[in-house]
Amino acid sequence: MANILVVDDAAFMRMMIKDILTKNGHEVVGEAADGAQAVERYQELQPDLVTMDITMPEVDGIEAIKRIRQIDPNARIIVCSAMGQQAMVIEAIQAGAKDFIVKPFQADRVVEAVQKALR
Repeated sequence: MANILVVDDAAFMRMMIKDILTKNGHEVVGEAADGAQAVERYQELQPDLVTMDITMPEVDGIEAIKRIRQIDPNARIIVCSAMGQQAMVIEAIQAGAKDFIVKPFQADRVVEAVQKALR
């Protein structure tokens, strides 16, 4: 079981991810609606894993990944992106994301990505 921070600017997306994670025995310890908030919450909560949206207001997901990895080079981050954001996904992986899941989510793909990242 892992402590997870869920980051997405859409509340319903956070709810969906939270639902999948809690049903699979993980605990969502916090949520953030943008990248700046994500960095703050990461420092506060020190979660085992972060699910990170890419397109968000103020600070986007890629910038947030870079900032979190400066704080903690071992941070485990999974990117959640909409279809057609391939270039951004590559950028996110280069920034240090462990994996990515594509919206709309399939629950088993989310669980698989989380388990893989926690290994």
